[in-house]
Amino acid sequence: MSAGAPTALTDGLTGGLTGTAEGAARSIDLDLPDEREVALRIANAWKELRRGAAMVAVRDYFYVAEEDSIEPGQMDTLDLLVQQPAWRMSELAEALRVDPSTATRAVHRLVRSGLASRGSGTEDGRVVMVSVTEAGRQRHSAISARRRHSMARMLGEFESEERRQLADLLERFVLALDHLAADLPDR
Repeated sequence: MSAGAPTALTDGLTGGLTGTAEGAARSIDLDLPDEREVALRIANAWKELRRGAAMVAVRDYFYVAEEDSIEPGQMDTLDLLVQQPAWRMSELAEALRVDPSTATRAVHRLVRSGLASRGSGTEDGRVVMVSVTEAGRQRHSAISARRRHSMARMLGEFESEERRQLADLLERFVLALDHLAADLPDR
């Protein structure tokens, strides 16, 4: 994609946003051609990561390879459930970094699929506790093996130092996204 080609991405980046809004944290000026070109490359890569053809194929390989499919959000939940015997719903939502209602929906689908179970807390019967079932452990293990194999294959295209840099930059990108989200007005 050339830097000057009009696309939905370029429109999204220009939509009145220059990156120099008053009161904003560190930002860049997207009116500068070099900064704009880099921002467009990042935006395009982000779009491809979210919904590009390759990502759709990888997502299907991870989550739909078995007879019963699982959604990425459900797998995120299983990733946590296998780490300890039981989770309070509120703690699970916090660890997932989602609204409690979103966590509740994910858990409901896992329970309906037989991959998790819900029960009352031992100390306080009003507290909802969630645990992974044996079927959930097996599904998690199968998907995790596919993810590990895929990650090893993808990261094999980078040198050791590049992998470290990629990890550092992605962590900083997530932190920058967190900062942006914290600064957005409430809806």
